[in-house]
This record gives sequence, C-alpha cells and structure tokens, in this order.
Amino acid sequence: MVSIVIVSFNARADLERCLASLHDARRRTAHEILVVDNASSDGSAEAARKWTDVIVIQNGANLGFAAANNVGIRASRGDLLLFLNSDTIVPAGAIDRLVAALDADAAVAAVGPRLVDANGRAELSFGPMISPLNEWRQKRRGHDADLVERVTRERAYPDWVSGACLLVRRADAEAVGLLDERFFMYTEDVDFCASIRARGRRILFAPEVEVVHLRGRSAAAAPAATNEAYRRSQLAFYRKHHPLWAPVLRLYLRVRGQA
Repeated sequence: MVSIVIVSFNARADLERCLASLHDARRRTAHEILVVDNASSDGSAEAARKWTDVIVIQNGANLGFAAANNVGIRASRGDLLLFLNSDTIVPAGAIDRLVAALDADAAVAAVGPRLVDANGRAELSFGPMISPLNEWRQKRRGHDADLVERVTRERAYPDWVSGACLLVRRADAEAVGLLDERFFMYTEDVDFCASIRARGRRILFAPEVEVVHLRGRSAAAAPAATNEAYRRSQLAFYRKHHPLWAPVLRLYLRVRGQA
C-alpha cells in the first residue's frame, strides 16, 4: 500500500486541487491519503475533510516541511511512502507507474517523476549532491530551458530527486531516521536522498511519469520569508555535509545582507 503524505500550510486552493486530482485519478495500487496541516489559518484542514477517506492531522504550530512529513509517516501504514506537495496535480496512472518503476529494481530506494508546470515546461527536479560548485552548475542548467527539456527526458540515477513528489520504500525511510528535522523548509529532500545513498541504495529519476508542479507560489506569496527559510536550510545543510565551507557561506551571505 502507498501512503500519500501531503503537508499543507495556508494553501487551501492548491490542496483542494491536489486532492481532487488524486480522487479523479483511478489507481490499481491500494493507498491512503494523509494531510498534515501546519496550523493553517485559511481553512485548509476543514477543506480536506470534504473527502471522507482523507486522514487529516492538525499540528498546533507550523512545524516545517520535514517535521510535518515525519508526523504523517508515523501515522501511516503503507510499505511505500509518497511525499507529495500540495501544489501538485497528479494525472491518472502516475502513482501506479511510479510504483512499477520502484518495484522493477530492488536496489532503488526512492523514485521521482518528471515535474512539469501548468504549461508542460519541465523543471530540473533532480541533480548532484549540493556543493558550492554543484549549486552554481545546477542554477545555470535550470535556466537553460532547452537543456532542461532534454535532460528530463532521460532516465537517470541522480544523487537526489525533488521532495515535491518522491516515492520511497518505508524500510529505507525508517533506516535513515526519516527526514532530518533541522531543515525547516528546503534541502531536506537532498539530505534525505544523501542518507539513503550512504547505505548503498539508489535514487531513480523516472521521466516516463509526469506530475504537474505549480511551484513558486509560496515564494510569490511571501518572498522574504521564503528566502530566509532557504538560507537557514542552506546553512544547516553545509554545516552537516560541508562543515569547512559553512563559515565561508555564512560570510558570503552576511556580505550580501542575507544572513
């Protein structure tokens, strides 16, 4: 069974659209849907309860993305876990195809689909381990639409796939202690995949599966807060994975007035 965990924070319209897509799309795979609401003030939890099969968990505060996902994982029952952003739309058959991709290779612990926007333009939703050079390369690649279109058509075994839609075996998630809660928002998916790979397991990017991701809405609604959350997670990531670079990054951000 697949446990679909959706974290929501003041994104009622997106959440309703996501849940509608899940209910409109027939699946062969048995599933349960859990919405973990981070103390939204826009009625998100109440809206999710319109679907009587959805398990709604209301946190008393905004715990962040990683911690809220962990709440959902611990309340779930499936042997497969699907992390799904509330700003996604899941086409018919997508989850079944993700499950099939995972089942086809026992060495693969987690798989991510090709993510596209509302106009079908792909995003660069996978990549190499975060490092100063790789971050620069990833940003350059992400701005080249033709390159992104080309590379996202090819199956790959990258260092990470986006947590906006990530299917993982529960056994692998539990073996690495779930998501690291020091990451409030951003980079938790890269860290999670790094922990999985450290155990000799593989990450798969499966371009034959497409999911719509209406990204950028949180950033547009609260750009300053979003940027601050990203910088905090970026610093936490470097302290954990590249401790020698962390002071350099902090100084760089301070000079730019971002830390």
